[in-house]
Amino acid sequence: MLRRNAIIMLILAASALTIPGCGKNEQTAPSAGSRQETSTVPLIGSPAPSFVAETTQGTIKFPEDYKGKWVILFSHPADFTPVCTTEFMTFAKMMKEFKALNTELVGLSIDSIYSHIAWLRTIKEKVKYKDMANIEVTFPLIADLKMEVAKKYGMLQPGASDTKAVRAVFYIDPKGKVRALIYYPLSNGRNFQEIKRLLIAMQTADKEGVATPADWQPGDDVIVPPPGSCGSAKERVEKKSADTTCYDWFFCFKKLPINKIDTGK
Repeated sequence: MLRRNAIIMLILAASALTIPGCGKNEQTAPSAGSRQETSTVPLIGSPAPSFVAETTQGTIKFPEDYKGKWVILFSHPADFTPVCTTEFMTFAKMMKEFKALNTELVGLSIDSIYSHIAWLRTIKEKVKYKDMANIEVTFPLIADLKMEVAKKYGMLQPGASDTKAVRAVFYIDPKGKVRALIYYPLSNGRNFQEIKRLLIAMQTADKEGVATPADWQPGDDVIVPPPGSCGSAKERVEKKSADTTCYDWFFCFKKLPINKIDTGK
């Protein structure tokens, strides 16, 4: 009987080593650190993860090299792919508009510098899309074969691909803070007018101390932030202003003419 009980105990102990979550020697489940390495996404308001990388325009130190400027850092799945080609042509065409908004463009894919160079030359020499042809891409394109930058920015998402970055867009402000992020799937190109609209909206909110409502476009009314005290709330509702309309103490709009907004044109 004692021998039989001892055998049963040995079997149970051995089983505990192979059942996930059982025993202290569990080795099969990935550690929190390894999961975080591939899925961490910088949070809005957090410092932009720093890196040094080789690009088609030389080595960059990010975000230090862009202090005092806004940056749109974006990733694409791969060189020599059709959707990415249309996106790069569009970004290149709009580059002057972004520069007029104190904004620099930085691209990334998990490809080599040589692949980047060959692809960008092909775009300039052979590709036509809509009204675009002979488009030269002059903003930096990061070579990220080791996926170091892609992992820091959560651009690698295993549910989509283990080896291709999704179409991520990060807005970094002049202080090096992440201000907004947008993710698109591999199969669908980005809306570039929305990318620019959001940039203008954030810059306007910062400059004027306001918020922008749904579907806001430059020239539309903006939202006055809610008051922080009962007295201020009462005063806001009772006080009349030619350029401000209040529907309730928390819901007020004011006019902001388009000539007071920097649209990059």
